[in-house]
Amino acid sequence: MGIPQPTFYIFKCEQSAPPGFPKPSCVNANNPESQQLFQYMAQKLMEKGIIAAVQPVRTGCLNRCQLGPVMLVEPGHYMYVGLDKQKIDRIIEEHIIGGNPVEEYLIPKEYWDEPMSIANVIKMAGGA
Repeated sequence: MGIPQPTFYIFKCEQSAPPGFPKPSCVNANNPESQQLFQYMAQKLMEKGIIAAVQPVRTGCLNRCQLGPVMLVEPGHYMYVGLDKQKIDRIIEEHIIGGNPVEEYLIPKEYWDEPMSIANVIKMAGGA
């Protein structure tokens, strides 16, 4: 018997830009709470007793900086934006535990269209 797979992966952007950088980042020196969100999320998953079924992952930039802090929940490509501790609590309760994505925290459609197929990417790049 192998090691069980997690039910969910949560990819939390931990990109930090230096002060004065022209582009926003998900971890911001001017917003101390943004620096604590990954630890907060992991702690909540442990408190709920579900950390074995949910794999939190620190990531670099997810390319939605203007809407940050952001995290991506898989399966399903659910991108949550504008995160704070209260939103993370609700996402854990309703989406991770309850199975219902929290619609009002999801990225607006104009920033998150359907996934591109590999075949289309190759075609656009001039490949076969």
